[in-house]
Amino acid sequence: MPELPEVETVAADLRRVIIGRRIEDVQLLRPDIVRLPAADAFTTLLKGQRVTAVDRRGKYLLLGLDSGDDLMVHLGMTGHLLVTEADAPAPKHLHLRARLDDARELRFDDVRRFGRVAYGSRALLEESRVLPPLGLEPLSDEFSLAEFDRILRRTTRTIKGALLDQTHVAGLGNIYIDEACFLAEVRPQHRCHRLTRKQREALHAGIQSVLRSAIRNRGSSIDDYRDLWNARGSHQDRLNVYGRSGGPCFRCGAALKRTTLSGRTTVYCPACQR
Repeated sequence: MPELPEVETVAADLRRVIIGRRIEDVQLLRPDIVRLPAADAFTTLLKGQRVTAVDRRGKYLLLGLDSGDDLMVHLGMTGHLLVTEADAPAPKHLHLRARLDDARELRFDDVRRFGRVAYGSRALLEESRVLPPLGLEPLSDEFSLAEFDRILRRTTRTIKGALLDQTHVAGLGNIYIDEACFLAEVRPQHRCHRLTRKQREALHAGIQSVLRSAIRNRGSSIDDYRDLWNARGSHQDRLNVYGRSGGPCFRCGAALKRTTLSGRTTVYCPACQR
């Protein structure tokens, strides 16, 4: 599933090309991807709107419209948002196409159909839980060491389990939790409340470091992720542990180990990560 760096890459591209564009027509090919409102109302409400802003909240994209409402998009596991010429061949699993006033289209396709869209005010999206409660944005000023310290001290869960919980820290997933733990030299299976202050500081720094690096590299294209132009990111070539079980640790040479935490495959270095 695309995580914060992948979604932020798409958001940054959207900001450059879609802000100020008017949606002239909407074609909904898979009505079941709409979470709010009813599918027929969704197309009616979206048509004619001008995009005024593009925000990201955790793994959610929020396109601000001149009505004051938002178009919310969650990419799910295999969802793609693309901006393309209107006459470009349509992908096999195209679910939504919105014709823009510059003769291009904003398209959403999704092979596995876990992605979803919604329309409404930010308050309505949050109240209906279509946009679920989300925790701190890890690259924001609010994600201070003191706040992160507070989150870790009040839970007995593993690091992996706590950071997968989007109500604590928004946008982290399997890839970047493993990578942050490697940078911090702590094992993902450690219990949060037992971490030393030095370990908590290292983990805080590791989270921000790996996210910033992945954004610079336009995300990790491990499976299906592509950016707004259908191009791959490059951060998958710089991953230290994720997906490398049995391979050598780049830091010490030890064989990386794999375990399962919170239902997710987790990879770590038994020598470097204490």
